Amino acid sequence: MLTDLTIAQAAEGLRKKEFSAVELTKAHTDAVDALNGRVNAYITVTSDKALAAAKKADSTLSAGEAPALTGIPLGIKDLFCTNGVRTTAASKIIGNFVPPYESTVTAKLLENGAIFLGKTNLDEFAMGSGNLTSAFGSVENPWHRKDDASVLVPGGSSGGSAAAVAAHMAMGATGTDTGGSIRQPAAYCGIVGLKPTYGRCSRWGTIAFASSLDQAGPMTRTVEDAAIMLTAMAGHDPKDSTCADVAVPDYRAACGRSLKGLRVGIPAEYRAPGMSEEILAVWQKGIDMLREAGCEIVDVSLPHTKYGLATYYIIAPAECSSNLARYDGVRFGERAEGATSLDDLYEKTRHNGFGEEVRRRILMGTYVLSAGYYDAYYLKAQKVRTLIQRDFTQAFQKVDVLLTPTAPTAAFARDEKPEDPVQMYLNDIFTVPASMAGQPAMSVPVALDDKGLPLGLQLIGKHFDEETIIAVGSALEKAAGFTARPDLRAGVSA
Repeated sequence: MLTDLTIAQAAEGLRKKEFSAVELTKAHTDAVDALNGRVNAYITVTSDKALAAAKKADSTLSAGEAPALTGIPLGIKDLFCTNGVRTTAASKIIGNFVPPYESTVTAKLLENGAIFLGKTNLDEFAMGSGNLTSAFGSVENPWHRKDDASVLVPGGSSGGSAAAVAAHMAMGATGTDTGGSIRQPAAYCGIVGLKPTYGRCSRWGTIAFASSLDQAGPMTRTVEDAAIMLTAMAGHDPKDSTCADVAVPDYRAACGRSLKGLRVGIPAEYRAPGMSEEILAVWQKGIDMLREAGCEIVDVSLPHTKYGLATYYIIAPAECSSNLARYDGVRFGERAEGATSLDDLYEKTRHNGFGEEVRRRILMGTYVLSAGYYDAYYLKAQKVRTLIQRDFTQAFQKVDVLLTPTAPTAAFARDEKPEDPVQMYLNDIFTVPASMAGQPAMSVPVALDDKGLPLGLQLIGKHFDEETIIAVGSALEKAAGFTARPDLRAGVSA
């Protein structure tokens, strides 16, 4: 089936004229039509636009010298502004927003010939770890436990993108990662998720959650596909002052590179209390695979890791309260009806427009930034963040890459959602430290647990050294031989 191809295989098939871009795109729009009513991976479907773009892609391919992604159908997280296509951030407050401009990342993908199938679902304003807070309904993970019909979460916040790729409703998708929102859903859905170095991809035209942490990245079914997409997405953008002017290498060339002599660090602090024996066994399996590939395994310490989650949940909400202040019904956002005063207008608009989790984080952020508490919370958290960054800098003087688990568990069921929000936040315990330090990191699926659900391992690299984590991820992928697919996907009924 055309929906079973990887991006690399499809690009080759298009150039050999084994099938057309229209046929490839139609196979995917049919998959979206068949599955989206259940999976809910897409908020907005743009099949007509996709098929029209596919006809142009066939013309480009016939003319020769087509860019790498010409004719490749992708899903776009509904946090990237897309010219003339509704962009909601999964929130009621901007549920009818149609941008008159294109984000830099999606513009780069279009320049490379990609075809957009639609806008994928997410946690509201990218705040969540289970894709349970979207105003447009939650997403179903295409994977299920053996002999158990429970509906599992796909992870968050890029859960729609992860589910679309896993269910073969897109060949790849964009995600954004603030504290693990690409890597954790990738692990839950058995796909590859790559968060580049902070500043590697432009954030211009991406709706902000926490500006010092947000970073765009690819979500695909193979490491090679992630490398192809990242090459298209990355690069300096003068419209984003935080986007680094650093040359973009050909990441695909790093796939299959020899790892002989590479030093892989194993941070002791990631052996968290209460971790399951299954996760520990998968981690050890990854260590053994890299040792056999010629790597030297080195024990390292990241002593301030234990403060990562606490400081993240001070800094990220503080930045979210500042960023989301603009949605008040006066400057931006849907205005509530029936207000009797200006204060009443603000209160009704923001209460009706934002969901519970977003309101909780705005309140936390406003509190830690308020007079008398700024020094005690926000300033202190920034100082601890510097120590976390220093840990990584010192570790990378000894090693080339770090290997850790991606998430403490496999995907959980919707009805197993903890009532305590702090318990939900613990899903990000292994991904947050790399985000706080701005390091590139990638999740690679390596095994299934005893219930048949995918488990991922995380590779963390040096700043702007995505090539090394792609090279190691490629070797890990090859050694693991992870070919399992979910029971709910294009052409297959669950």
